[in-house]
Amino acid sequence: MAPIYVLVYAHDGKLAGELPDVARVEAAVESFRMLADPTRLRIMWLLGAGDRDVTDLAAAVGAARPAVSQHLAKLRLAGLVGVRREGRRAVYSVRGGHVRRLLTEALGAADHRVTGAPEHP
Repeated sequence: MAPIYVLVYAHDGKLAGELPDVARVEAAVESFRMLADPTRLRIMWLLGAGDRDVTDLAAAVGAARPAVSQHLAKLRLAGLVGVRREGRRAVYSVRGGHVRRLLTEALGAADHRVTGAPEHP
């Protein structure tokens, strides 16, 4: 069995621990790759606030329903969203607190860049 590395924050806010293994780095890179698309990031942000179906997401992000479906398929393959059936509707959701926190931190950091607000220590 491969060792499990746990990344923890030290008291100074820096990451502590061993360098993550190749599989974990590749999984993280794939997640970042999926979030590097503006439409997918908007979709993820909306899903972070609550579950939605394709029609709702398409209207909210101003994209065609087939395009949103393709984005959701990619996000599912990357393990960032889950789906459940409610009758004939497919309802999508963010998969877990780590993904929500990743979105919050990424857009929080972007907010600092855009507004010029000082960074947190």
